[in-house]
Amino acid sequence: MKLMIISFHFEYGESIESILDQHEIRDYVRFSMIEGKDRDGKHYGNQVFPGNVTVVQAQVQDQEAEGLFRDLRAFKEAKDSHRHLQALLLPVEDRLMD
Repeated sequence: MKLMIISFHFEYGESIESILDQHEIRDYVRFSMIEGKDRDGKHYGNQVFPGNVTVVQAQVQDQEAEGLFRDLRAFKEAKDSHRHLQALLLPVEDRLMD
């Protein structure tokens, strides 16, 4: 099991969710419209620092992680406006399930 953490500009939320759906990632947490800073500076949702960041955190099966990461990389590289996407893939040592 892996934990994937994805951050991106909030306006691409539907596109990222679509990629998650393609990989049958049904359980995730989405922190939308939060403040952040990236290569272009601060994004605080105001006139001085426009824009916001969204973070998605998802548990991913080991066999699905590589394909999901590949598709996120393709999304990032598809357009210059997607360059802010970042993704981390971390091992999960333990978890509580229902």
